[in-house]
Amino acid sequence: MSKESRLLKNHLQRIDGKGYKAYKEIRGSYVFPDFWLSIDHVQGDPFALPSRVRVRVDRSASGFGSDTTANPSRRIALCDFLIRAFHASCRSIIHGDRGSGKSGLITIDDPVQEILESTAMVVDDWFVEARFFIGLPARGRRISGNQAVDMFFQELPGIVVQSLYAENLNQKALARHLETVEDADALRKMLNHMGLIGFVANGALLPRASGIDPGPLTGSRTVPFQSPDSQEVEVNLPNRGLTRGMGIPTGVTLIVGGGFHGKSTLLNALEMGIYNHLPGDGREMCVTLESTVKIRAADGRQVTGVDISPFINNLPLQKDTMAFSTQNASGSTSQAANIAEAIEAGAQVLLLDEDTSATNFMIRDQRMQMLVAKDKEPITPFVDKVHQLYDELGISTVLVMGGSGDYFPVADHVIQMTDYCPEDVTRKAHDIAAAGNEARTVEGGNHFGVIRYRIPLKTGFDPYRSPQRIKIGAPRRQEILFGRTTIDLNDLEQIVTTSQTRGLAHALHHAMQYMDGRRKLKEIVDCVLRDVAANGLECLTPYLIGDIAAFRGIELAAAINRMRTLKILDVIQESVLRLSFSVE
Repeated sequence: MSKESRLLKNHLQRIDGKGYKAYKEIRGSYVFPDFWLSIDHVQGDPFALPSRVRVRVDRSASGFGSDTTANPSRRIALCDFLIRAFHASCRSIIHGDRGSGKSGLITIDDPVQEILESTAMVVDDWFVEARFFIGLPARGRRISGNQAVDMFFQELPGIVVQSLYAENLNQKALARHLETVEDADALRKMLNHMGLIGFVANGALLPRASGIDPGPLTGSRTVPFQSPDSQEVEVNLPNRGLTRGMGIPTGVTLIVGGGFHGKSTLLNALEMGIYNHLPGDGREMCVTLESTVKIRAADGRQVTGVDISPFINNLPLQKDTMAFSTQNASGSTSQAANIAEAIEAGAQVLLLDEDTSATNFMIRDQRMQMLVAKDKEPITPFVDKVHQLYDELGISTVLVMGGSGDYFPVADHVIQMTDYCPEDVTRKAHDIAAAGNEARTVEGGNHFGVIRYRIPLKTGFDPYRSPQRIKIGAPRRQEILFGRTTIDLNDLEQIVTTSQTRGLAHALHHAMQYMDGRRKLKEIVDCVLRDVAANGLECLTPYLIGDIAAFRGIELAAAINRMRTLKILDVIQESVLRLSFSVE
């Protein structure tokens, strides 16, 4: 039962100067004039993780009409907009040194350039609820009760009124936010019908501010994107209406050009096209199919029971490549495993950049073939498998390639980037390939090979740090702590926030209930995703927490694959069949 807010004030004043543990007594819910407050968890000391808190505003009082949540796209966009407003309000109100450790902190999950579903904000037909964190104030380990009163009764009400009531928000900015996400989702759903795997709108600003700043590059150096005439398509979006841009067809697409002319920039835009972006980001209408996966070499990664035989065979010492395992993969074996695992997880599009690929995995040129006979080379280069992937499995590939023309014959489309401007040079590339006097020998046979679907065993997953304590977390964006095991996700470039990694960590634990010795890896992942779709991200944790963001099943499968304690019951060989694209 909720208590009156004055009882919280009285309690905070009464425990002023007492030991920090006395804060535990304020846990509970309270009714304020403009909102309902719930203190769900109280931190143990001022240096611990801050306390988990929720505020709730009646939907009818908030002023957000039914149009703002008319469909899932708009609902997610509204929640994202409110998270950003709450975050900005916290930053404007909270200033300076406020005591020991995290004392005086009020914050919500940090937003990023991408618009993600998150547990930090919930909007339904009855209420608007923000889930955030408060660092209960102290000097040393003595409670600063009067400062806590200021936080709960002056600062927090100001944040709530500024950020959770429509009348105090920029309505034009909100409308643009909702419409941008709605249009991007609609565009992504159109791709399959149009025979495309991606779309980049004319006028898009693809370059980023820097390698550590994902915001758009601004100023006179920016070059708006303009599609080549031969690849320009038109779409009709719910809010923007007719929009033109470059459609990237299914098949094999090569992106070529000189160094620093925008090849990798275009690929990165496609890589991040699985997400919706902020208005003003420059890539709002740059989208790709949700099952698009960036592939790279990952020297040193662990691999368990993966069939890499389509790419690597006849290793020295008769090492099995049909169920390949290693604790320290090379560049080529890691890249082969990454592709095989992505296919197993349901990838429809692969993105590769020569800069982050193993050279001997990508190409073996004609001179090297003359010097080193095929029976002495275990690796079948990707150039000889890339079109088989499309012909037999329906998996498209986009490659950045600036150093080898050996991909010209297998490319369906070739885009040359010059000063960040794309040009269709497909015919020219094919003419060059046809006119070549020397041709390399195609290796690896006439078919891609088989796909093996693995069954993970529950015994390989132990979330316990000690006999009585489960430890699951994400200390950084590319690392999961699962019990005593650390999972390295450094090569998963499409994870954009630690909140996603935290969600993946809890999803690993949730997935254990489906590891019955019969379900394949993808079936286990699909069970987790079904639970999330039915019950929200909240179903992954034993308590409400406001810093988990949505993730893809492909990344969940990748996290499982990178678990060094992973155990596989068996591998199941299935015939290679062309994968049909789902029509939404």
